[in-house]
Formats: sequence, C-alpha cells, structure tokens
Amino acid sequence: MSVVARIRLSYLPTLLGFLLVALLLVPGHARAQGQRRVVQFTGIVASGDSLLGVPGAAIFVPKAGRGTASNPYGYFSLPVLAGDSIVIRSLGYRNQYVIIPENYPRQSYSVIVQLKEDATVLPEVRIFPYATEKAFKEAFLAMKPPSEEDRTPADKLNEQVMRRMFNTLPVTSMGNYRQTMQAQQNDQMRRMGLGATPATNNPLLNPFSWLQLINQVKSGEFKKKEGVDY
Repeated sequence: MSVVARIRLSYLPTLLGFLLVALLLVPGHARAQGQRRVVQFTGIVASGDSLLGVPGAAIFVPKAGRGTASNPYGYFSLPVLAGDSIVIRSLGYRNQYVIIPENYPRQSYSVIVQLKEDATVLPEVRIFPYATEKAFKEAFLAMKPPSEEDRTPADKLNEQVMRRMFNTLPVTSMGNYRQTMQAQQNDQMRRMGLGATPATNNPLLNPFSWLQLINQVKSGEFKKKEGVDY
C-alpha cells in the first residue's frame, strides 16, 4: 500500500466524525429557523369617542384558535407568535385587526385599540294576528259587529249593569298606580303627624281634645247663661 493511501485511511475517521456532527447540527438549525418567536401581546381596548375601556371585547387568533377577553377596564394580555394576525371585536363595534411582524425582535407588543361604533339598521318587522296581510284584511272585512238597535242607552247603563261592571271589571293599571301613590302619601303624612290616625279621628282618644275640654269646663264655657235658650 502506498504512503498516500495510508494517509487517506488515517484521515477517514476524522472526516466521518465531522460529517456526523454536521448531520446532527443541520436539522436542529433548520428547526430553529422554522420556529417563530413567542410575543406577549398586551393592550387596552377603548371606544373611539371617549377612550373608555370596553369590557368583554374578544381578542383571538383565528388560525391558532386561541384568544382571550378584555377585563372590566378594557385591558388584555395574550401570548401570540410573530406573524400572527389578531382580531379584536365587540358587539356594536367594527372589527379591528393587528398583525405582529414576523421579524419582531422583542418579547412584548403593546397597543391601544380604538374601536369604532358600527350602527346597524334592522329591517322593519310588522306583526299581524294572521299569517299574511291578505288574510287579515279578509277577516277584518268579513267581521260583523253586534247589533245595538234593539237596546236603548238607558238599558245599557242601568243600575244592574253598572253594579255588575263595578264588581267584575278588574282595576286598571292607572287605578292601581293612583291607589298606591295615595297610600304612600297618607302613610308619609301619618309619620309626620299631619295625617289622620285613630287618635285624631276619635276625640275620646286624643289627649289634646281632653285638655281643651278641661280648660273649657274651668273657664265656665258650659254654664247656662241668662237670656240664652239652649
């Protein structure tokens, strides 16, 4: 065997070692290049006009299927990946989008999202007691009101009819309201000493009436006077 062949054989284990190390490092380097940096996405969701925090706003990444919601003050915090597209939405506001740059070097990304109101005009809804407007019109035109020709106004409003109406008809909402307000006012007047109470209605139970009576007896107001016919 020649000297050159021996030298090549002596370097063969070293070359194989370098090749093995290179093969082990290449997949790891490629995997490191494929991974994206984790970024802590924080911020405040506010309304565009007043800059007040919007509570309960949804902040989520559609592709990843993860998200969070803002607290009562509009603050949120969500871990995302560099290059993610984030959607911020809330009922009554337009959707807002935030994209994290793919080569973003920092570990946190903070924003203030100002949502704009989205006024939606709903179509008119008309409610009828029938399935269609045509059926309602037909039923209305075919309706026959009761005949009142055989009854006089005196018969309609006689004592028996009025008493039956008074005993059977329920109290209306306005009547209940007036009765409640009157009861509250009377109770307030009694607490202040200005309203009617059992003591004020019955003179025998009122100490002030007794005092007035005693003073009248002492002053002789109840004595019979000459020339006065009782």
